Amino acid sequence: MIPRFLTCLLLAIPLFSTKSLQAQNPITSDPISDPSSTQPINPAPIPSESDEQDDQGALLDMIQNNGRFLNIELPTLGGKQFWTDHRWWNGWRIQYNHTLDHWRLIDDRSIRRAWGSKEAMLEALEEAKQKKPEHKNPEQKKLDDAEKKANETQNQPSPPPEEVVILLHGLMRTSSSMRPIEIKLSEKYAATAKRTPQVIRFSYASTRAPITSHAEALRELVENLPGKPRIKIAGHSLGNIVTRLAIAQWSTKGDPQGVLSRIERVVMLGPPNQGSSFAKRLSQLGLFETITGKSGMQLGPQWDGFQENLGIPPCPFAILAGDLSGSSIQNPLLDGPNDAVVTLDEAKLEGMSEFKTYPVLHSFLMQDPRCVEDAVDFLMQPTVTK
Repeated sequence: MIPRFLTCLLLAIPLFSTKSLQAQNPITSDPISDPSSTQPINPAPIPSESDEQDDQGALLDMIQNNGRFLNIELPTLGGKQFWTDHRWWNGWRIQYNHTLDHWRLIDDRSIRRAWGSKEAMLEALEEAKQKKPEHKNPEQKKLDDAEKKANETQNQPSPPPEEVVILLHGLMRTSSSMRPIEIKLSEKYAATAKRTPQVIRFSYASTRAPITSHAEALRELVENLPGKPRIKIAGHSLGNIVTRLAIAQWSTKGDPQGVLSRIERVVMLGPPNQGSSFAKRLSQLGLFETITGKSGMQLGPQWDGFQENLGIPPCPFAILAGDLSGSSIQNPLLDGPNDAVVTLDEAKLEGMSEFKTYPVLHSFLMQDPRCVEDAVDFLMQPTVTK
């Protein structure tokens, strides 16, 4: 749907072709410039309802072409809190806006290349795949150029990534918050002979939709990655619950792409694996749901019914939690060791391979050098063949 304000503005512009006006009021000579003319001056006809509908239809055709709206290529913020990724290809993303209820395609520089219906965005992405990429962010361009040169030497096309690391941010955060882990991954792999994995910082509108919607978007993105790469995941806070729900959905709703067998390692930073008592208490305030959305409510007062839908990673997984014991920073609403948001008991999950703590606030775990180092080291550990 076209935003109502835009439709009203554009439909206020009359569109009448010269040909249609002449047909409605055929004047063979101009009585004003030609005094000898005896033809009476007729007033301009009032457009009929059908004429107005035709004009509006012509205007809509100009704006909307098979579900793709008239687009001006403008820079975006990449989806800060309002957009959710559903497809990914070489940094290009198809995103959905839960507030405006429409889709868009942005390139690897977060320039909007198209917007409209989902079907139209899928078509636009396929068109982009057939063209030579016009832009690359500096780091990815350097990697791609080196890979392209190696493949040209072997006279082979560039293969899809063998390994993908997906980073998921937490509630009320953005994908930028996971950037320190991405940087450390690049540094660590660069120091080895291993091929650097493709890193995807998954963006989702954490406060605009329930966790189910976030998990479905994650599943769609992963299932449509080129090739069938090995998958590694690192999440912060709510991002881990999104991961666990996606894992459960692959188990119960089907896994046609065999994703579960390709997930090799998972790292959870500050995960509320047993819900959040802090969220439960804050939910008693009227503004809590307004601020955190349905996702916040599912972590708090709705947790008991929601947790039954969650799965456990089918691979080695580590939990890195904050512990402010002995610190002057304490949350009086929490009992036991915690990071001011999630307690250690709430972070634990049956089957975990490692459990480490850091004297760091919940919101800064993914920025703490020690925590980031341990997270990357765990992701890079060799995986035992199943």
